[in-house]
Amino acid sequence: MRPQRADTLWSVAVWAAVFLIVAVPLVLAARSPLLAWRDPVYIAGGFAGIVAMALLLVQPLLAAGVLPGLQKLRGRRVHRWTGAALVLCIVVHVAGLWLTSPPDVIDALTFVSPTPFAPWGVVAMWVLFASAALAVLRRPLRLPWRRWSVLHRSLGLVVVAGSAVHALLIEGAMEPVSKAVLCIVALAGALAVWRGLPDGSRAPQRGK
Repeated sequence: MRPQRADTLWSVAVWAAVFLIVAVPLVLAARSPLLAWRDPVYIAGGFAGIVAMALLLVQPLLAAGVLPGLQKLRGRRVHRWTGAALVLCIVVHVAGLWLTSPPDVIDALTFVSPTPFAPWGVVAMWVLFASAALAVLRRPLRLPWRRWSVLHRSLGLVVVAGSAVHALLIEGAMEPVSKAVLCIVALAGALAVWRGLPDGSRAPQRGK
């Protein structure tokens, strides 16, 4: 097989795998009978959380530049936009839950909620906001790239791990098997980038 054709097949296989891991949980959640008793605001907030989990899968892959066609600099640029989308999804997720049941959100934010999944989600949310703030303030604060990269990747790993536990503990609209696959693959990607594979610790060129 010619190298160019092999690369094309590999690219198709990688993107197909990412698409299936992301799309299957969304489709199965949309078909859940549990949604029949939920109002639109709650459903929107819930699906914002599912989309956020999907973005947590691609975020470390974009940062590492391992997705075909989005290597290195281009992947990092998309990583910034998906990071902003991730923060927006979490805001919509919490806002939807707040509009549906403010007491439950207050209990979760104050760590007195009886549900075991709540504290994992709250911690992941605040760490995500800290990670996003660190990304925005890196240049104004003149943080050294290597130190910033280690801290940013470490925060990202906490976000993915907390979000994965949060999602796995919830018995809701998401189908259990596809949810578990999404969470495990997202965590594996975050662990790989945290270890600096393949180039997570390399500084971008000046001006890029």
